Amino acid sequence: MKYREHFDRQVACEDVWIPTRDGRTHLHARIWRPTDAETAPVPALLEYLPYRKTDWTAPRDAQRHPWYAGHGYASVRVDIRGHGDSEGTPGDEYDAQELADGVDVVNWLAEQPWCTGKVGMFGISWGGFNSLQIAALAPEPLKAIVTVCSTDDRYDNDVHYTGGAVLGIDMLAWAGTMLAFAARPPDPTSVGEDRWLPMWRERLEALDPFLHTWLAHQQRDDYWRHGSVCEDYTAIDAAVLAVGGWNDPYRDTVLRLVEHLPDDRVRGIVGPWSHQYPDRGLPPGPAIGFLQETLRWWDQHLKGEDTGVMREPKLRAWLNDPVPPATSYDVMPGRWVGDDNWPSPSVSWDERALGGTAAAPVLVRSPQHTGLDAGRFFPFGNASDLPPDQREEDGRSVCFDSAPLDGRAEILGRPRVRLRLDSAAPRAHVVARVCDVAPDGSSTLVTRGVLNLLSRHGRDRAVEWTPGTYETVEFELNGIGYAFPPGHRIRVAVSDTYWPWVWPHGERGRLTVLPADSALLLPVRDPASDEDEGRGAIRFEEPEQAPPLPVTYERPAEATPERLVTYDVAKGEWTLEVDPNYGGSRVYPDGLRYEESARETYRIRADDPLSAVAVSEWTIRLRRGDDWDAEIMTRTELRATATEFIMDSRIETRADGETVVKRAWHRTTPRTSA
Repeated sequence: MKYREHFDRQVACEDVWIPTRDGRTHLHARIWRPTDAETAPVPALLEYLPYRKTDWTAPRDAQRHPWYAGHGYASVRVDIRGHGDSEGTPGDEYDAQELADGVDVVNWLAEQPWCTGKVGMFGISWGGFNSLQIAALAPEPLKAIVTVCSTDDRYDNDVHYTGGAVLGIDMLAWAGTMLAFAARPPDPTSVGEDRWLPMWRERLEALDPFLHTWLAHQQRDDYWRHGSVCEDYTAIDAAVLAVGGWNDPYRDTVLRLVEHLPDDRVRGIVGPWSHQYPDRGLPPGPAIGFLQETLRWWDQHLKGEDTGVMREPKLRAWLNDPVPPATSYDVMPGRWVGDDNWPSPSVSWDERALGGTAAAPVLVRSPQHTGLDAGRFFPFGNASDLPPDQREEDGRSVCFDSAPLDGRAEILGRPRVRLRLDSAAPRAHVVARVCDVAPDGSSTLVTRGVLNLLSRHGRDRAVEWTPGTYETVEFELNGIGYAFPPGHRIRVAVSDTYWPWVWPHGERGRLTVLPADSALLLPVRDPASDEDEGRGAIRFEEPEQAPPLPVTYERPAEATPERLVTYDVAKGEWTLEVDPNYGGSRVYPDGLRYEESARETYRIRADDPLSAVAVSEWTIRLRRGDDWDAEIMTRTELRATATEFIMDSRIETRADGETVVKRAWHRTTPRTSA
């Protein structure tokens, strides 16, 4: 990593309040801009988040906002309404108020005397989401965005549902995380000693756990269509640079955006990365000079300079070389490939039957703990993120193996699985994993996909299965770039459970699959196309950032495993305990001590889908010397009967040891399709 301390433009930083259209609520912003911008105006770049610029994202912000400012931009970090130091109360994620406020911020920035009137937006995850969504609202000053690890489809490619099934691991975990995050107080140094406590009380009284809303919408309805830009790609008028990683759950959005947006307004990059900006150097690498690459994008679309970025391939993707299974890779071996069109004429479909013509029907009835070796839904660059050797998972599934490969087979895109099957229960899931099986038997997960059979005719409806009848179902797996080597086998592993990624239906059933009428469809890329394109090797600069913020990270006195699986033999119960490890406790240069601990627990018995329980617990403390001390403790639990979901949440907050607000919620909601 290269840290750049000197730039062509001198940089100043200031905190300001930005008004919103209601005339009452102001959002708190931090602006880095050239000191001479009043006489030589610059475009503005906006990152718009609920994650608190004064502490949680401060180290990350210091890496990029001053860097952009030094290259001739006003780089702006805004806390959304009801979060961080902004006024108002928190709402649902990406709600109409958040997006309207974002439009107001874009317009305000464009009107400032130091701004040329042109604005860009960027962000990862939440900030990538609302960059896309605000671009679809098309405020006139917004000319370009960079969206990283984000989604165009809030229902089928987010933390709530996958393939029409409830995401047990992140539906609960992220709802619990956001309950704790939304409960954090504003900082007295920003809002004033006399305002922070009343503002905090107002926030806490307005809180309602996201889980209640998310489980009230178990099918793709208008709630999920809101903010899903896949509903109308033509609404996006800004230029879009979409960036993702093969180890991030949102990577399919990059493939869809480069397919559906016009050639002159979109470029896509997919690397080997986890849910992180690709310049941070967190596993798996290699990292790239992301800031330099985005600067080319901004200079092209906000300054009108020909940087050559629009002559790059429409999609630049990292093609992973085969690797033995591991939960972390410092650097993933492979190479960059480029395609000027997507779908690419260099990719063709290879259909591989799962069984011969005489293959007998196969029963699929997996134990309920199948999925414990799935790895983290959001790999974050930690040591235990990725799926380990899949042999135990394969043993809990029904596997269909190819013959040993005669040659190298490269795939790029979204594989599909077609299954001819019958379900013994009206409600069931089917899960397919594609693995690379080495001659020694080790099994590396390549990609996977889920289908709730209730949603086989569309995510907006629930159609129960009629047991005793066969149907053909086909569903996509997550996108991937991967090379299977000669001598290895391609395995398709099929199960009807995948805990805790997928919340089980209330009845334990079984599937009967007809292998002779079922197939794996692989998007095979012709490696000769690299030469046919006539371009040189695709390269990126080495990572460069502004100097890091001098933050001290504190290790806990007794470290606990990030992921721990235990089995109670007498009860037949499996437990997965997870430390999400978002950064832990740290001390900031201004004396702020931010302490954070979290634990997620998932329990299930191998023979009982109704035994599933998921719990998220958080403790956060913020203090600065003897002047300020605020604590937040939350607990969120989800369980289910055959007919309803049961949600229990509670929160307790303290200031200087005294209780500020204590609340508890108990909700139930019918299981309509999940």
